[in-house]
Order: sequence, then structure tokens, then C-alpha cells
Amino acid sequence: MGTIKQKGPSLEDSHPKLSTFDQSMTLAQPVPRIHPRSAATIQFRGFLAVIFVWLVPSIGVVLAVATLAMGVVEPLHIGMFVVGWLLTGTGITVGFHRLATHRSFETHPVIKALLLIFGSMAAEGPVLDWVAQHVKHHANSDKANDPHTPNDGFFHAHWGWLRRFADVEAETYAPLILRDPVAMFVSKTFPLWVTASYVIPFLIGGWVGLIWGGLFRAFFVYNVTFAVNSVCHRFGSRPYPTGDLSTNNWVVGVLGFGEGWHNNHHAFPFSAFHGLHWWQVDVSAWIISSMRAVGLAWNVRKPTEEQIRGRLGTATTTL
Repeated sequence: MGTIKQKGPSLEDSHPKLSTFDQSMTLAQPVPRIHPRSAATIQFRGFLAVIFVWLVPSIGVVLAVATLAMGVVEPLHIGMFVVGWLLTGTGITVGFHRLATHRSFETHPVIKALLLIFGSMAAEGPVLDWVAQHVKHHANSDKANDPHTPNDGFFHAHWGWLRRFADVEAETYAPLILRDPVAMFVSKTFPLWVTASYVIPFLIGGWVGLIWGGLFRAFFVYNVTFAVNSVCHRFGSRPYPTGDLSTNNWVVGVLGFGEGWHNNHHAFPFSAFHGLHWWQVDVSAWIISSMRAVGLAWNVRKPTEEQIRGRLGTATTTL
């Protein structure tokens, strides 16, 4: 008999140790069929990424510097930037990444919806596409089908790959999202949450509020997120032999709420904790731990000390 080649990771590989709740809510249902995106659609969405992810936020940086020079920036505007960074940044790290992609913990559907809405307000793409691209990355990390390996160039890993962001097989790489009514509602209403991420700062702080709480905030969060793809596959330490170029980078670890401990993550993708030692700052893990303490998160997953010791190899550092 011939062998069957799989396009991507199995459901078990992508989301190991599914809870009974997840199985009853998702695995009992068939994967909804979606129409493959045409080349024109993928190209058009790539054009939108160039405009709204590269160009517009970059203009926001120029305008932020200009407003500082003009002396019109107030504490309110700085506060809007910080709050927007915290909400949309953790929406990506806790919501899109550790909850929706890796299912490293469980929470109430309302909390899940809020986390995914905050992640959508970061404007990095609908949760369906984001999860599919990330699972595809793990399945092919730094190999031919990795969507954002720096083997294809540092700029490609950081920004360039977004031109093909919509070119991903969601049925293969994100079947659980397709079965998840909460995630799919947020994914289908993605334009609404992106619009809100700019309208709300404008209503609160006017044009300067839009610049600092919207455009400049988006530019900052984009670059921190994309630094995980580029910087954290080029610069840093590799305590675990993961078979790819993933590294731990403390700068991205701090700015990215724990996402910079990327070699740890590739060694233990199921873990809600990317910082595995007390000195590895992981704000996202602290949030999940706080949620667990008040009963808003459960089945929080973390490798045991034995698992950690078993994965350790010869540490290397890439500069």
C-alpha cells in the first residue's frame, strides 16, 4: 500500500491533550468547508497589508514625532499608547497565541471572546488566518514551507511574508478554529475590531489620540510581534536543541510580554509559560496565572522539571 502524505501537522500534533470539553465542542463536528482563496484575493490582501500594516502605521511614527516636537502630546495620549499596547499586545500573546493556537489553558467563552477581540484590535489579521499561519510555522520551522523563516531574508521574516499572509490552508492548519463558534465570530467580524481600535482613540483623544493610541501603537505592536519571527530566529541563546533556529532573546521577551523566550516555546509549544525560569520575564504567563488564581483559567499547562531537564542540550548563542 502507498503512503499518504500530509500537508501539515495532525490535529493531535497541533493541539495535543485536548480536554473533554474541547472534544465535545469541536472534534464531534466536521470541519466546515471553506472555498480556497483565489490568487487575486491573496494578492489583494497582500496589497492591503502593504498599505495598512506597513505604510499607514509608519506615517503614524512620523506624526508621533511631529506632535512631540510641537508640544501637543499630553499624559492622556501617552497613557492611551501604553494601554493600547497592553490590551492589543496581550490579546495577541495570551489570546491568539497561547489560547487559540496552542490551547495551553482554558477559559470561559466570554473571556475568550474578549481576548480574541483585543488580539483582533492589534490588526495582525483574523484569528483564523493568524492561527493557521502560526501552526504552519511550527510544522515547518525554518524549512521550505515556513511562512516567515529568516532563511529567506531577515526583512522577509519581519515584514515581507505578510504579502502572502492570506495564502494558508485553514482547513489543514486551523481546523479547531473553524469548529469554534466564538473564534469564528471574532474572525468574521475582524474589520469591526480593527476599525474600533482607531475610532476609540480618536473619540477619546482627538487626532493626537488617534496618532498615539492608534497608529503609533499599532506600529510598535507590529514590530514587537514580528521581531519574534525575525530577531528570535537569528539573535539570542538556544538552550534547547529544537531542530530550528529559534532563540531566546530577552529584549523581545520583555517588550513582547514573554514571547521572546522563543526557543523555550519551540521546545514546549503546549506550555502557557514561555519564561521557564524566575528571571525570564513573561507578563503573559503572569496574566494567565492571575486568571487561574481567580478561577478564570484552568487546565493551565506547563512542562515538568523532568521534561525541562530532558530537553536541555548544549547551549549556544547566536549574535
